[in-house]
Amino acid sequence: MQILARTSGFLALLSCLAALALVQVNAAVVHAADSGDVDFLSDAYYDEEPETISVYDPLEPMNRAIFTFNDRAYFWVLKPVATGYAHVLPWEVRGCVSNFFNNLQEPVRFVNCLLQARFSDAGRVLARFLINSTGGVFGLADPATRDLDIPPVDASLGQTLGRWGIGDGFYLVMPLFGSTTLRDFSGTVVDALAMTPYYSWSDDFVVNAGIYAEKEVNKISLHLGEYEDLKELSFDPYISLRNAYFQHRMRLRDKDVPFPDE
Repeated sequence: MQILARTSGFLALLSCLAALALVQVNAAVVHAADSGDVDFLSDAYYDEEPETISVYDPLEPMNRAIFTFNDRAYFWVLKPVATGYAHVLPWEVRGCVSNFFNNLQEPVRFVNCLLQARFSDAGRVLARFLINSTGGVFGLADPATRDLDIPPVDASLGQTLGRWGIGDGFYLVMPLFGSTTLRDFSGTVVDALAMTPYYSWSDDFVVNAGIYAEKEVNKISLHLGEYEDLKELSFDPYISLRNAYFQHRMRLRDKDVPFPDE
């Protein structure tokens, strides 16, 4: 039984890692679309791609192979699971789950804002964390945005390293993770390690893996169909999703983080 439990835990962890493959892509697409800076349904977007996006991708053959693997993991595993999950839980409940986990990440954003000398943003992040942790019942609701008009702030160690003048390195597609760069992936690993204390709610590996898998499946369930729409409109989905990632990065740089020219 113990071996079976460990095996189940490993499979749960594998599933939650696989969720990251399209979560990263969906996040880039969703944030860019919400910002109003990028319209993926506009012909102008695709006409302008070669002129506006400059990408160093020396590992493109390998990246394409990994992209194909991640793509199949999404359609064969993650999408069916997330679709069933969405049928069981209403959108309002899934929104509360998303708010809860997003609120847990605010301390990491706060530290990165300080490291980037974005002190006003750091104040907003701290205010959001205190308001949502109390008035939002441990972050299940987001009264900071809804009632007080304090919008979310994006800050990561990858942005911090960019602010310090460290270049991207090169573009990567990581197995069971998705689009990133050498710099951003390094920052993501450190940010994830910083989040570890918040996710250590149990000594049981299966329980922790299940919680993390639920978090990622919940995130995908809120954006079902978006990846499919972008892929359907793309002549080359690999290029389009790579450019969507860098469009999102450009939006963050121009709006929130004045990176040095890279």
